[in-house]
Amino acid sequence: MAALPKDDQEEIRSLPSETTLLLEGRHTYKSLDELLGNLVLDQTKHGKLWYTMVGIGFLGANLLVLSIGWLLYQGIGVWGNNQPVAWGFDIINFVWWIGIGHAGTLISAVLLLLRQQWRNSINRFAEAMTLFAVMCAGLYPLLHTGRPWVAYWLFPYPNILAMWPQFRSPLIWDVFAVSTYITISAVFWFIGLIPDFATMRDRSVKLWQKKVWGLFAMGWRGSVKHWHRYEAAYLILAGLSTPLVLSVHSIVSFDFAVSIVPGWNVTLFPPYFVAGAVFAGFAMVITFAVPIRKIYGLQDVITMKHFDWMAKIMLATGLIVFYGYLCEVYYAWYAGTLWESYLLKNRMQGPYAWAFWSLWFCNGIVPQLLWSQKIRSNLTALIIISQFVSIGMWLERFVIIPVSLHRDYLPSSWGMYTPTIVDMAMFLGTIGFFIMMMFLFFRFVPMINIFEMKDLLLRIKHEEHAHGHAANPAAPAATKGGQGGGE
Repeated sequence: MAALPKDDQEEIRSLPSETTLLLEGRHTYKSLDELLGNLVLDQTKHGKLWYTMVGIGFLGANLLVLSIGWLLYQGIGVWGNNQPVAWGFDIINFVWWIGIGHAGTLISAVLLLLRQQWRNSINRFAEAMTLFAVMCAGLYPLLHTGRPWVAYWLFPYPNILAMWPQFRSPLIWDVFAVSTYITISAVFWFIGLIPDFATMRDRSVKLWQKKVWGLFAMGWRGSVKHWHRYEAAYLILAGLSTPLVLSVHSIVSFDFAVSIVPGWNVTLFPPYFVAGAVFAGFAMVITFAVPIRKIYGLQDVITMKHFDWMAKIMLATGLIVFYGYLCEVYYAWYAGTLWESYLLKNRMQGPYAWAFWSLWFCNGIVPQLLWSQKIRSNLTALIIISQFVSIGMWLERFVIIPVSLHRDYLPSSWGMYTPTIVDMAMFLGTIGFFIMMMFLFFRFVPMINIFEMKDLLLRIKHEEHAHGHAANPAAPAATKGGQGGGE
């Protein structure tokens, strides 16, 4: 192969690498400590907007408490669930919230194993999103049983009641999948925080702050032994978390796929649900990342390259989801059965046709704008598209669940589903709780991984050093006893 001309070689060397685009500005380890650590240690950085958002979230959380209290007092009859639609807002919102949490697991675990450096700036608050979203999701199936005070019956334990869980039921599979998911996610999140807790401990001025951070840092000293054990534990947890990206939402999809309801009993559901979960999760990450980046001046660490990658993943998973929609249409035609064809006709032309076509527009048409580099580099456009995706993914669950159930095999048992004010209040309450927990997290926990950003800075310095040598190969090499570089 012929060598490139000298001018072309110089032009290639001058191009920035992917890594250098992930951290902008001239930073040192100290400046990263100040930029990211002071978000927690300097409470003056949180102004009126923070209090406003926490206040809104707190009102929503109170609404959640009131709606749950009324539900427990009156029973689940206060929901809109009835025959033939026995699953309503409870299962819709359960699946929606579980999906939102998937981006955190993908970013923190899968991208770690794939050695993707662009995860460093967004993995911490994406993991927090996972935890808070699963908290919101877990409320619904717990309350949907009608007797949450005996929820422990769902677990196999020695008892004198001669009861045992029905392991052939996908609802039991949900219990184990979701409980495993939140446990592994919480441990993974906390392990990743330990080095940053130690940084907070060392940079705190007040004695009580040092003691609090020191308690959470668990004696971290940053020794070689500590780093060795940390990296081993972190990789093991990432390996455990990676199958959960696929298994949790696959098991959630089995709630529908193992049934005999037309439109549900398809093998496409597991990959279709997983892709939809990642799709919705990245939309929520962008929804928080754009304003947080602006409010706290984090443009140097959350760069346009991060948004470009997230938009590309949204586009890829959105295409998979849209392919699933097309397959559903094909199945209804190819099956040649009355039930499948009528289900599709009912979705397209029935009383809930508005939800079906809105779903196709939000999840199928709008994300195609992300093919454009100009759109992917426009934050306003990204956050608008993310809102369409969030709404569209909720509508997807609405179309799958109540719209498939409200007209079943017997026309005599057909009915309509209408959510009640308690349904609405509980859904808005979970959104408020989620917002409140996220903004509390932004204030009291380092929202961006400090030590991983320092590691990224080190890699960039090494690349720049190697780039300099490649650009000037005749430069003399430093002697072994020469002066070392500092910050």
